[in-house]
Amino acid sequence: MSRSEAIYHRVVSWVLLIVLMLPLLATLVYALVLEWGATILPSGFTLKWLVELWSDPRFLIALWHSLLVCFGTLFLSLILILPLMFVIAYYFPKLDALMNILILLPFAVPPVVSSVGLMQLYSAEPLALTGTPWILIGCYFTIALPFIYRAISNNMQAINLRDLMDAAHLLGASTWKAALLVVLPNLRKGGMIAVLLSFSFLIGEFVFANLLAGSRYETVQVYLYNMRNGSGHFTSALVISYFMVVLIFTWVANMLNKGKS
Repeated sequence: MSRSEAIYHRVVSWVLLIVLMLPLLATLVYALVLEWGATILPSGFTLKWLVELWSDPRFLIALWHSLLVCFGTLFLSLILILPLMFVIAYYFPKLDALMNILILLPFAVPPVVSSVGLMQLYSAEPLALTGTPWILIGCYFTIALPFIYRAISNNMQAINLRDLMDAAHLLGASTWKAALLVVLPNLRKGGMIAVLLSFSFLIGEFVFANLLAGSRYETVQVYLYNMRNGSGHFTSALVISYFMVVLIFTWVANMLNKGKS
């Protein structure tokens, strides 16, 4: 590639990035202005709306609820799915085709329909779970399953799992020792991709959170919905803060992943 072509591709990339960032930049500007309605230019800039948002205990609790449910779901998913995937990939590889169908079933039923059925099942004793984080963790598990399974399955195929296990056996390692000390570290990148994809999707989930928990266990998305009739500047500050939280966690995960490379 010539120098002029390289410069051209770089310029096009920056232009596309700016175009894609325009809605977010517009939201950021609106979150930082004092008032902007009757004139072309804003009347002034302020941090009032961001300070008001991050001083609101209700928002902080909602953010904590969202993070707790997301990380609880991801922890439960990895604990349950990783051993199952290893067993399938190593002992029963023919079941992979069946699993590829099963992991897509949660997307076959719309969340609204699922929520109605779940409310009928878990609104009364002995399993009165509606309005609690436990029912959200269960629902989010089904949402995260396809992302986690597909990412880790691709990683297992890339590391050639069976040959890796055979080499470990030749060196005297048992099957489960080889799985923990040899295979698991090689699945770090696939696991990180699965976690990032799932986290970015789960923290923005609204239907299950609103119908099954609502204000009884308010998450960030439900909080945003409940504050929709308030100031547009405040709502913009909330949206920007939401994106910043996702960006920070993604950046930290990437730094940790690079540090272990």
